[in-house]
Amino acid sequence: MKKILPVLLVISFCSCVSSAQDYPFSDTLLSEKERIGNLISLMNLDEKLSCLSTRLSVPRLGIKGTRTIEGLHGLAYSGPANWAVRGAKASPTTTFPQSIGLAESWDADLLKRVATWEAEEARYLAQNQKFGTAGLIVFAPNADMGRDIRWGRTEECYGEDPFLNGSLVAAFVKGLQGDDPVYWKTASLMKHFLANSNENNRSVNSSDFDDRLFREYYSYAFYKGVVDGGSQCFMTAYNKYNGIPCAVHPVLRNVTMKDWGLRGIICTDGGGYRQLLTTHAYYQSLDVAAAECIKAGITVFLDNYLAPLKEALSKGLITEAQINEAIYGNLRVLLKLGLLDNAPANPYTNIGITDTIAPWTKQEAKVLAREATQKSIVLMKNQGSLLPVDRVKIKSIAVIGPSANKVISDWYAGTPPYKVTILNGIKNAAGENVIVKFAESNKADSAVIAAMQCDVAIVCVGNHPLSYGLGWGQNQVASDGREDVDRQAITLEQEDLAKLVFAANPNTVLVLVSSFPYAINWSKEHIPSILHVSQSSQELGNAVADIVFGKVSPAGRLVQTWITSIDQLPPILDYNIRNGRTYMYNKYPPLFPFGHGLTYTTFKYSGLKLSKKSVGDNETINVTFDIQNTGNYDSDEVAQLYATFIGSQIERPSKALKGFTRVFIKKGETKNVSISLKADDLTYWDTNTGKWTLESGKVRLGIGRSSEDILLSGEIGIK
Repeated sequence: MKKILPVLLVISFCSCVSSAQDYPFSDTLLSEKERIGNLISLMNLDEKLSCLSTRLSVPRLGIKGTRTIEGLHGLAYSGPANWAVRGAKASPTTTFPQSIGLAESWDADLLKRVATWEAEEARYLAQNQKFGTAGLIVFAPNADMGRDIRWGRTEECYGEDPFLNGSLVAAFVKGLQGDDPVYWKTASLMKHFLANSNENNRSVNSSDFDDRLFREYYSYAFYKGVVDGGSQCFMTAYNKYNGIPCAVHPVLRNVTMKDWGLRGIICTDGGGYRQLLTTHAYYQSLDVAAAECIKAGITVFLDNYLAPLKEALSKGLITEAQINEAIYGNLRVLLKLGLLDNAPANPYTNIGITDTIAPWTKQEAKVLAREATQKSIVLMKNQGSLLPVDRVKIKSIAVIGPSANKVISDWYAGTPPYKVTILNGIKNAAGENVIVKFAESNKADSAVIAAMQCDVAIVCVGNHPLSYGLGWGQNQVASDGREDVDRQAITLEQEDLAKLVFAANPNTVLVLVSSFPYAINWSKEHIPSILHVSQSSQELGNAVADIVFGKVSPAGRLVQTWITSIDQLPPILDYNIRNGRTYMYNKYPPLFPFGHGLTYTTFKYSGLKLSKKSVGDNETINVTFDIQNTGNYDSDEVAQLYATFIGSQIERPSKALKGFTRVFIKKGETKNVSISLKADDLTYWDTNTGKWTLESGKVRLGIGRSSEDILLSGEIGIK
């Protein structure tokens, strides 16, 4: 959301007060339609109009409230953007790695557990008497596709692949909403529908592509978030899609409501409603714009809309019946959260009431944050097995660089209860017999001197998520990016520090602490060991130390293609990914491929078996194989399943991810691994029939460790 609109979507829903219990809408024995219908029938027009706003409350009927809250990688209850309601008591919250880092774990179960914990904290903050102001509608996950590494909000997404994104989005949604068959723990409101992956000129530009890319790529993760995850809410993007602003695009009703079955909140982004006039120049007056938003499917405005909408009603541009239809979805979210009744069957109402220990203070929060960070770390190179560092064999270690002694919160982060920097993590883990020296930079040759004096040097460099505190839409260096500003470079200025340190000490480890990929060509060629970790985790330093000293074997995988030069990228406003974007259509050898990541051990893949020779509609094939840990470390391994459509008569990717699993295997152990492949995941969108369709023919299946490292292969037929 835009910085100029710090207002939060204060969607005030019913707290369970006795006055509300006298109305049929609080009767859990009635159907959803009956309950919401009763509530709407009791509301006057002004109350209905108010329920399209950031003040969705009906005090006259005893309906009080909750609000929304940012939650991409932990609740942003109070943080860089001051997301907490003014006057609310500040509070820390458990802070996990950025979304791009969570995705690099390739662990859907982990993301579900992270979101589950986040929902626990949301309920606690909303229901504990000490706080009572948090939101139960969480702006997360971000289901936008990371199709271009220059996108300033790359840190918020799950990468460039639709299948991976869809799987992780659905898992995060499930974690936020919980497993109860009736009630939601919190409500997941996904961002930003649709194709919002450039920041500069986002309120003006149009993201243009065909209907197949709409279904198969740009909307796919949203689709999975709804049909597999159960989300019933999303936010529209600032940009146009094929010439029509997303806030009033027909796909809101025609696809998300009619095809996917969404019936909840569809909100504008902050400022998005008035931008229909001010930047898009799509309408000539605010009353027409307000009416058209409602007709398109918008149910909540993050702008000041009330006067124009009343004018639209007086002119007959919109009807009260259409207002009723719009607020139905908002009230349905209220009902699913259990805020229209006080039913004892709701398993979430006592969080923060009977259990008054703040979740972020519990040991399990620290353990989960540390595990999430460990699993997010990618070992990109390890020449000569420099890593892990053996503490018994070294006497000193230098920790160097501007990212070594910082844990930096991004725009949508909260305030962590504590922060462990890489420097402190290394000190904590090194032990009393290892000297740890620190140099933030090479001023007065301090970094070089420290490197020369130590057995191993760890250089920590990367981006700054807030551009060192600069104003909105500005970045400190061209390779920095964040909301409202895209990256203008992909080379890393701080790589020069790594060059100096490596010249002083060949036992150099590069730890790239960053929100997006860099063209670190020199480092790949020269630095023996390279790790990637994203920003913001409260356990950043401990997790990095766990990897450096071999307490845990790294097994993260990249979720974007790392390229060698910026001129290999199509123009950033070219949304046709077939023109050379992502591993599916990339025309150049990558610096590091999609899915790449090493471990401290070696694995042998063998024994590929397919449960069927062919599949048809609605069928599933089980792809099984053995993985043997042939090295000296216990480790996770991430096996990936790719499909290539042999002789396809339509344009298909060169290969496409269709399955993955992260599995722990002890040294010397062999595990039989199975990945289920649904025929539905082999379909394409037929623009002639408007349906997902299986194309008859053959499909080559490849099992490997990355998109470029396929170890086993077989073929199946499509009936």
